[in-house]
This record gives sequence, C-alpha cells and structure tokens, in this order.
Amino acid sequence: MLKAILLDISGVLTEDGEALPGAIDAVAQLQESELALRFLTNTSRKTSAKVCEDLKALGFHVAPAQVFTAPGAIRRYLAHHRLCPYLLVHERLEPEFDDLPRGEPDAVVLGDAGQRLDYALLDEAFRLLLDGAPLLTVGTNRYFRQAGEFHLDAGPFVRALEYAAGIEARVLGKPSEDFFRDVLDEAGVAPGEAMMVGDDVECDVVAAMNIGLQACLVRSGKYRQGDEAQAPEAHCEASLADLVPTLMASY
Repeated sequence: MLKAILLDISGVLTEDGEALPGAIDAVAQLQESELALRFLTNTSRKTSAKVCEDLKALGFHVAPAQVFTAPGAIRRYLAHHRLCPYLLVHERLEPEFDDLPRGEPDAVVLGDAGQRLDYALLDEAFRLLLDGAPLLTVGTNRYFRQAGEFHLDAGPFVRALEYAAGIEARVLGKPSEDFFRDVLDEAGVAPGEAMMVGDDVECDVVAAMNIGLQACLVRSGKYRQGDEAQAPEAHCEASLADLVPTLMASY
C-alpha cells in the first residue's frame, strides 16, 4: 500500500521560478491526504531554507521538515565527520555551511557553482583531493534546464575531478541510495510503500526504482522524448497534475 510520495521540485513543481500548471493544487490535494509528502532537490544554488521559502512564496503549502536538499545532506555529513570544507559552490549556497567550523580544508564540496567552476578553483580542489581530502557532491546530474535551454550541471565536473585525482566522489543527494533511505526513514515508510516523482529519468526514477520504490516520470522539466524507454516499468504522466487524480482514486 502506498504511504508516501516523494516529489522532485525543479521540473515537477516549478520551472524557471514559476509553478508549473496545476502543481499547486496537486500538492494541496496530496497534503490533505494521509500520504506522507516529502520534497527532494539536488539544487545547489539555494540553501534549504531558501528552497522552502520560495515554494511558499509561489503558493505551495510546505513545512521545512518536509524539504530534503542535497546541500543539507552534505552539511550534516561534514558536521558528523568534523570536516572543514573547501566550498566549490554557488555563492548563494555558502550560508548553508555557516555553522561549520573553519580551518584548513580537509574535504572538497562540489555543486553547481556556475561561473566559479573555473580552472584555478578546480585545480585547487584537485590538489586537495590528491592530498587525501574526500570529494563530496550534490549529485551526478549531467544537465539541467533553465529558460528553455539545457546547461551543464555538476556531474561532468565531478567526473573530471574523479578522473584527474583517481578517486571516487561520495554523492550525498540523488541518485544516492543513502539520500533516498534517509528520506524514507524520516517518513517512517519502507521503499515499497513510497513513490518517487521526477523529471530526471536517471537520478530520480531509475535510482529510486533500484532500491525498491515505485516511480513516476513526468514529461516536464528536463524530460526528453524517449526517456521513458530507460525505465519501462515506471509510471509516466504528462505532469504531476495528471498523476494526482490517479493516485487519489487508487489510494
């Protein structure tokens, strides 16, 4: 029996800072049901608090405890292991790590840093990795969509540093199994009792199904024609607004 719905944010609820058609009402229906609802994102240009604030400003009824971000998972990992990060992240994300101790960096944190992903900073990160620092990243997403165009995400830069330093990054957001399991544990449900809804067939849908979740691919956001062929067992809907009536009817 389905007990929880995990929603990707960008591409499922929003696009370019605006709510997708029908998404606000769809979330409201889910919030009113007995299903546990959680919001997941790999975005590394906003703090966890800002993600929640922006959703509320658009009209979504979201509690901070329902929002799980990859940068938030990285911050918790750094704090638990008492690591001092070298932050190769977007400037708007830096406040996420303000409560961590400062000192000589002994971990590299890589996200979608925009124009900061230049040679000099990547080269400094590379040298830290050679000295034994772990590489922590939000995810391995290849690209994202903004203003109707596709742009490089953090994934290609993660792979470059892995190759150069001969190491393997620790992914703390999607598609990490640990990230999904943390959300499920907090919601108090087993994998088979939850459904992941996303627009990224690799990092949302296939990754969730690999650990036993049900999944739905929506044809919005970064979806590209033919993506469903990579996950033939997943549900596929035009949008969240199209999925919710089906869920409510069968719940």
